[in-house]
Amino acid sequence: MRLILSAVAVLALAACSPEAEAPPPVEPPAPAPELGGVPLDQPLRALGTEPFWGVDVTADALVYSGVDRPERRATHDGVELMGTVASWRGTTADGAPMDLILMATECSDGMSDRTYPLTARLEVGGETLNGCAATVSAIMSAGESGLVVDAPTDATTAPAS
Repeated sequence: MRLILSAVAVLALAACSPEAEAPPPVEPPAPAPELGGVPLDQPLRALGTEPFWGVDVTADALVYSGVDRPERRATHDGVELMGTVASWRGTTADGAPMDLILMATECSDGMSDRTYPLTARLEVGGETLNGCAATVSAIMSAGESGLVVDAPTDATTAPAS
């Protein structure tokens, strides 16, 4: 009898206790911003010729360099994406503006047989420079000609061994 009373007491307590709340649903991460098929959350590089110049886009900075020009670094607060245009507005340590605009149009650098997925315009030091852009990984893995794009990372598109 004692066992039955104990079991009834446990069931009564369980019935009176509040139900455990289910954890809130986990929101999937927002997709990375993309422009012309190029993920903007990856390191990017814009470059041009006549004069030769380049700017690397990192998570918080624009790093500009050019032939016979000192390197300039500008901090930025992130990308602003509007339709087919992405822009970063930065400020150098001496307070000078540095603005990079990327457009979702194919681009040729004029010196190679490469075709980049983005067209670039850099405004720095009172000068406007035009060129092309892609992810750093795409530029580093591209051949001497053809499209400058990242290799697919999906295992289903990889060749069988």
